[in-house]
Amino acid sequence: MAARTGAALRGLTTRGDARAVWRALGEHGLLRDLGPADLPGLLGTLDAHCPVGVVLSVCVQVASALPVLREQVDAVPEDGPVRAAYLDAVAGRATLALAATDRDGAGSDLMELGTTVRLDDRSLVLDGGKRWITNARTAGHALVLARHRPQRHFTSFVWVLVPTDAPGVRVSATRGTPLSGAGLGDLHFDQVCLDRSYLVGRPGRGMVSFARHIATERFAGGVWAAAMCRRVLADTHRRLVDRPLGGGRAWDNAAIRERFARCVVEAWRIQAACDAHRVSTEPLVTSMLLKVSVAQGLDVVLGECAALLGAEAYAEGGLAQLRAAAGMFATAGGATGAMLAGIAEHVPDLLGSRP
Repeated sequence: MAARTGAALRGLTTRGDARAVWRALGEHGLLRDLGPADLPGLLGTLDAHCPVGVVLSVCVQVASALPVLREQVDAVPEDGPVRAAYLDAVAGRATLALAATDRDGAGSDLMELGTTVRLDDRSLVLDGGKRWITNARTAGHALVLARHRPQRHFTSFVWVLVPTDAPGVRVSATRGTPLSGAGLGDLHFDQVCLDRSYLVGRPGRGMVSFARHIATERFAGGVWAAAMCRRVLADTHRRLVDRPLGGGRAWDNAAIRERFARCVVEAWRIQAACDAHRVSTEPLVTSMLLKVSVAQGLDVVLGECAALLGAEAYAEGGLAQLRAAAGMFATAGGATGAMLAGIAEHVPDLLGSRP
């Protein structure tokens, strides 16, 4: 997968355009039947060659949006808007946004989701809004998690595939973000009327589907973070070896070597968490452990490497900017505090102490 991804990128004149990168991946057949085992090679290669925002744009689609649509396409063989959107996406002709984080509630508390959809036998009406959505400004369709019943229960939600140019849909840009290329924005829905064929899956299965695929998205974030750590550590090591310090080189300094070695340990922990998740029989639980490990470990690596490089880290495109952009690993896919609360619920199982 890494070699095929590299070949797809070689023909691009710019790697800072997420839609161009997505199109190249689709044209080279990399998006069809993509599975979790393919994510390390794909995301690692993208991290080596593309800005963080572009990698985020691809990551959300391959880890969450495409799998959700693929389930529906596999289950329902008839032609319709869902199948058409899926085929356009895997061919690279169009990009997708996955819109779960709600305008009216905390991002990690989806039970408080305020985006609603009213259903009848032939149509649906969508109201509400979504915030901080990757690809919101570039996608042809948004996969929207909406509430179809008022009860605070996991069976009260459904996915709706929403054309971003449909009447009643408005997109606004997220300002001041370091994630250029990710198409970040907010989605606003005002009496958006669509045919019932735009439902993705059965009503009541939306949250179940989300929970199943968010584990894969967290794994994708983990293997991406592991690749980012390897890249940054290799570059920092090279710079330390080359940099004069006293009568030798910076790498000869014992304190510097110890600080760098601690970063290597953090990177190893992230990779070990990815490997443990890959073979886990409880992917949702281990994805929470992985998510916290990534958020904390990646920040340590980027922060310490930036400190070791000094002023170089604050140059345009330097480690300080990368660290700011990578802060999204602490919130995307579930905030660290919410993950810790979920982990606490599974302590007896994780410690092997449940009777």
